[in-house]
Amino acid sequence: MCSFALNYVYLKAIENIKKPITYEMELFEKKFRLSMSSRVALLNRITHYIVNRKGKQMRPMFVFLTAKMISNGEVSERTYRGASVLELIHTATLVHDDVVDDSDRRRDFFSINALWKNKIAVLVGDFLLSKGLLLCIDNNDFDLLKIISVAVREMSEGELLQIEKARTLDITEEVYYNIIRKKTASLIAACCSLGAASLKPNSKEVETMRKFGELIGMAFQIKDDLFDYGTQQIGKPTGIDIKEQKMTLPLIYVLNKCSKKEKRWLINSIKNHNKNSKRVNEVINFVRQNGGLDYAVSKMKSFRKEALNLINPFPDSIYKKSLILMVNYVIERNK
Repeated sequence: MCSFALNYVYLKAIENIKKPITYEMELFEKKFRLSMSSRVALLNRITHYIVNRKGKQMRPMFVFLTAKMISNGEVSERTYRGASVLELIHTATLVHDDVVDDSDRRRDFFSINALWKNKIAVLVGDFLLSKGLLLCIDNNDFDLLKIISVAVREMSEGELLQIEKARTLDITEEVYYNIIRKKTASLIAACCSLGAASLKPNSKEVETMRKFGELIGMAFQIKDDLFDYGTQQIGKPTGIDIKEQKMTLPLIYVLNKCSKKEKRWLINSIKNHNKNSKRVNEVINFVRQNGGLDYAVSKMKSFRKEALNLINPFPDSIYKKSLILMVNYVIERNK
């Protein structure tokens, strides 16, 4: 299937997932725009630029679908605030990440630092972070603020742990899961627990949905790992993770099962030849041929199954059906 056809299929999938929350998502967008408002014209221009280049909006979708599933279709102002705070603080981290990575693109558009330079980008990130914090504080949503704050702490620790391990390449599968649980899964866990906490604070559903989101986040990151090794079904092989010395699950699996000689060759390739396209492609092919991709796919599907088991006890509804569609989208997406 050509890329245009694949994109159409996945856009239709997102539309189907959004159907039960179309009204909430439209109202959320209005409230989110208001939450970013400022008396400084420059800030308003930049935040307008950010809002108009939004992605698939999976994070607020998780918030609203979770809230409506556990409450038989209800949402509250706290649900909208939770989704807004999440987007404000997550957007702040993305703006700061682009500065740290010296990246000039974000979702195929110019990044904030590329258009307005680093100093303004950092200040915009700080502004968005403070707006998120104040939105919770001004409304006494301290339980929601705690969920978000824990996620930001986990994301920071996960990124730093990954950087630390990239220097030595001494990563086990257990350490890998700890990294992706923190740097990727913690945010999706926050989305789902926020949705539950916005309506049923301190209930068992908050922890159930946090765990559900964490498992989906683990599957999401493994899917990203697979993109680096690409097949026709997965995407174009790039080897970006190998070039950046990131230890992904397919590579970890193969390192742990190959001979000592092959392991030395793999580590030497990643440490000393990671900019050599020919050598990178050799590593990709070696990982494929030795079952790395098959193993990662099986683990990804295992996380999906565990996540779906958690929401099985909830009554059947259009919201539960959309959450299941979302789970399947996470591991079947092509980008």
